[in-house]
Amino acid sequence: MAKNFKELLSKVSECSKKTLAVACAQDQAVLEAVKEANERGIASSILVGDEEKIREIAASINMDLSDFKIINVVDTVEASLAAVKLVHDGEADMYLKGLLDTKTFLKSVLDKEVGLRTDKTLSHVCVFECEGIDRLLFLTDVAFLPYPTLEDKVAIINNTVEIAHACGIECPKVAGMAAVEVVNPKMKETVEAFELSKMQDEGKITGCIVDGPLSMDCALYPHACEEKGCLDRKVPGNADILLFPDIQAGNLVYKTFVHLVPSKNGNILTGTKAPVILTSRADSCEVKVNSIALAAVVAEKLK
Repeated sequence: MAKNFKELLSKVSECSKKTLAVACAQDQAVLEAVKEANERGIASSILVGDEEKIREIAASINMDLSDFKIINVVDTVEASLAAVKLVHDGEADMYLKGLLDTKTFLKSVLDKEVGLRTDKTLSHVCVFECEGIDRLLFLTDVAFLPYPTLEDKVAIINNTVEIAHACGIECPKVAGMAAVEVVNPKMKETVEAFELSKMQDEGKITGCIVDGPLSMDCALYPHACEEKGCLDRKVPGNADILLFPDIQAGNLVYKTFVHLVPSKNGNILTGTKAPVILTSRADSCEVKVNSIALAAVVAEKLK
């Protein structure tokens, strides 16, 4: 079981080297990340985009392109479709967003002919290594589904549990997050968190333990559960997966972790035929490399 990104990266070494398809690869931060991923044996890459710009940027960062296949497609929409088709056709194992807008990137993911759509709900998972926490934390959904329904939350749990299993966590503990630890009929998130817990008890959600509602302190720290008299909960302060009631709560916690807590993270879009890496332009090279490593572990599991 990987407890941090160092262990996750070592887990990658147990997998066959994966191939990454990059849409609109003419971006310095992206090229720095795929260069490092290649050097560390995580993944080789097929660079789809404006070849002239790719070579210009590569030269500026001392990147030897002899190890990379380049497919020259200048138009961003066409480049995204060409890149995702490589994954769809099995020529690549993972798909990474380069210098194009998220809307165009997601349209390529969902393209009926060459995309990676399935009958599953798509959701986003961000994996964190935080100082003071002895395990990886899986935050979801912090970037994709704005206001998930109860049915959506079941799908989010299933998607995230699959990622946790790929990271070696056999039975991840899921905390349905809320402001309080008790059901309040006036607080919809507490009612739905409790309903999800019941669904897991009834066998409608499998491969994990689900408990809720839980406040942040009771989800992460056993001593908080002890102080609040809830050590008898299914997830007494040792949650692996933090399931947020909506994107507002999830994104606020995500940015708090990023900016105020010594941490590392990587993220992935789930519910697709193959791992999709949807990172922000503001994300560091380390975040992008961690995301590629996470995707490689998931790709191995899917294989």
